[in-house]
Amino acid sequence: MRNILLDTGVFVALLDRSEKNHERCVSFLKEFRGHILTTEPVLTETIYLLGPAFRRQGTCIEFILQGGAALVPQSTESLSRALSLMKKYQDIPMDFADATLVVLAEDTGINDVLTLDNRGFRAYRMHGGKTFSVLPSL
Repeated sequence: MRNILLDTGVFVALLDRSEKNHERCVSFLKEFRGHILTTEPVLTETIYLLGPAFRRQGTCIEFILQGGAALVPQSTESLSRALSLMKKYQDIPMDFADATLVVLAEDTGINDVLTLDNRGFRAYRMHGGKTFSVLPSL
């Protein structure tokens, strides 16, 4: 079974019908068979971008609670590695949520990422120079 990481842009697009990538992201998710993992910072960023309405924030949290994605907590080691990555990629720039996904990729060996941030995830590298496979395809 395939595993994939979920980034903020796709998470927002899945839940916001007015987002221009909504249909593309929903179609990908309908066809995907496997496990989806994300981080607490991605969840927080998604909730912030969806806005203050309880209905929208609640839907986001329900997605996690109903098994739409597994939420992987941060450790002090992952925070330290995220900080190093943010410094390394500050010219792109790399935000905290992206950094935690790169750390999660390094920890799990998952290089497939469900993101709309093509520029960032095509530039970021895991330990050993391993690249990401960015989905859904354009």
